[in-house]
Amino acid sequence: MDMEHIKRANEHFSKLIESQSKRVEKMKKTPEWIDYSKIKPIIIGTLGGDGIGPYITAESQRVLEFILKDEIKNGKVQMKTIEGLTIENRVKVMKPIPDDVLEEIKKCHVTLKGPTTTPKKGDPWPNIESANVAVRKELDLFANVRPVRVPKEGIDWMFFRENTEGAYALGSQGIDIDDDIAIDFTVATTQGSERIIRMAFEYTKSHNINRITAVTKANVIKTTDGKFLKAFYEIAKEYPGVNADDWFIDITTAKLIDPKRRKEFKVFVLPNLYGDILTDEAAEFQGGVGTAGSANIGKRYGMFEAIHGSAPRMVEEGRAQYADPCSMIRACALLLDNIGYKKEAHKLELAMDICGQYEKKMVITGRNTGATSKAFTDYIMETMALPDLEKKWQSYQ
Repeated sequence: MDMEHIKRANEHFSKLIESQSKRVEKMKKTPEWIDYSKIKPIIIGTLGGDGIGPYITAESQRVLEFILKDEIKNGKVQMKTIEGLTIENRVKVMKPIPDDVLEEIKKCHVTLKGPTTTPKKGDPWPNIESANVAVRKELDLFANVRPVRVPKEGIDWMFFRENTEGAYALGSQGIDIDDDIAIDFTVATTQGSERIIRMAFEYTKSHNINRITAVTKANVIKTTDGKFLKAFYEIAKEYPGVNADDWFIDITTAKLIDPKRRKEFKVFVLPNLYGDILTDEAAEFQGGVGTAGSANIGKRYGMFEAIHGSAPRMVEEGRAQYADPCSMIRACALLLDNIGYKKEAHKLELAMDICGQYEKKMVITGRNTGATSKAFTDYIMETMALPDLEKKWQSYQ
C-alpha cells in the first residue's frame, strides 16, 4: 500500500470524526420534549414510499382517518399527503431525501411513512444512503421503538433500538482503501447511548416492568459496544427497582426461540444494527415482519413505519393489492399513542390481535389465495368499532 492511499484514508476518517463531533455538540443542545396536548392542529404527514409502500400506506391512512374523524373535523388533527419520497426521485437528485420532500416533512409533527427501497451494492440504482437512516438523522429520531405481542404465547416485548448511531449511521461512508482493503465504520457516543437507554428505563419504570435487558457484542466489539454497555449499567443505578441484565446478540437470538426463556424477557435496549436484526426475528412470532410496526421518536418529531422493505417483486408480479397492511396499521397504533390518543391506540391493538391472531376470519397470504389489503383493513376497522371489543379480546385469553 502506498502513502497516497493512506493519506486519502486519513483524510476520509478525519472528516467522519469532525462530522460526529458536530453531531455531539448538537445533541447537547436538544430542545425539551414536544407537548402534543398544547398543539392545534397536530399535523400528520403520510409518505407512500416505494414498491408496496403506497398500497399499505393508503390503507393505514384510512385507519387513521376513521379513528380521528372527529378530530380532523374539528381541526385538532390535520392530515397531509407528501409526494416524492421515491427511489426514482432520490436517484434523480442523488440524495436520500429530496430537499423539497424534507421541507414538507419538517412542516409535520409526525409522519406515517411507507417502506422505501435502499440500494445495495450490485443493484442498478446508485449507492445512495437509506432514506430511513437519513430521515432519522435529519430529524434526530434517536429512538426506534418496536413492540411485539403474542398474548397466547406469553410474549410481550418492547424493543428500544438506538436509531442514529452504530453501523447504520456510518455504513454508507466506508472506504475502499485500495483494491485489497475495504473498511466500514461504526460509532457510539455518550450522549447517543445515554438518551436511548434512559428512555428504555423510563418506559420500564412507568409500566411497572421489573426487567430490562441490554443486548450487545461487547466481548468482541469492545469500544463502541463497550461504551453502550457501560452507560447501561451506570443508568441502571438510578433505577434500583428494575432488574437490569445484559446478553450478547448471538445468544439472544437463540433464546428468543426457547419457549421457556423467551417469556422472561420484557424490555430490550440495544444498538442500531442488533436492534434491526433482533426485531425482525421477534416479529416472526407475531406473524412475520408484515405484522410489525415501528416508531421513530425524537424530542421534536416522530416517524412511524413498517419494519420491512418495499417488496418490489410483489409489484412486479401484480400482487401489491394483496400486501399485508398490518405493519403499517400497527405503526398507526404507535403514532396514536405518541400524540396522546392512548385509548384509541389500545382499541386498535386489541382489534389487530383479534383479527390477526385469534378470530382470523380473513387471512393475508400476499396472493389471491388470501384477502386484499383493503378487505383486511375493513375487517380491522369493523372489529375496532364493536361495542364489546374489550370483552371479546378477553374471551381469547
